[in-house]
Amino acid sequence: QVQLVESGGGSVQAGGSLRLSCAASGYYVRMHCMGWVRQAPGKEREGVAGIYTLYDWTSYAESVKGRFTISQDNAKNNLYLQMNSLKPDDTAMYYCAAGYGLCNEYNYWGQGTQVTVSS
Repeated sequence: QVQLVESGGGSVQAGGSLRLSCAASGYYVRMHCMGWVRQAPGKEREGVAGIYTLYDWTSYAESVKGRFTISQDNAKNNLYLQMNSLKPDDTAMYYCAAGYGLCNEYNYWGQGTQVTVSS
């Protein structure tokens, strides 16, 4: 059974940084893409960043380019999201996601970790 467990969320002031982690387990065939998706109250879900795990190709939402960095540790099946220069608009529940298809076509989801940025 595939499990994705996020950690690292919290509260921070605008301009601060947080690093999210996702521990993935329970699968034997490499996930083609892993990523981070966020959803704020009253807003649509937004794909923040994705990484094609075999090639290390990354993609980012325009709203986070230059501020967020997605990375992976294949040996440990871990996924990370380094978030710098955080803004109040970044406040949301952040979900780790993984799948065998294209990024943003995820098959598996974590429970989420809350990120709150105050001004």
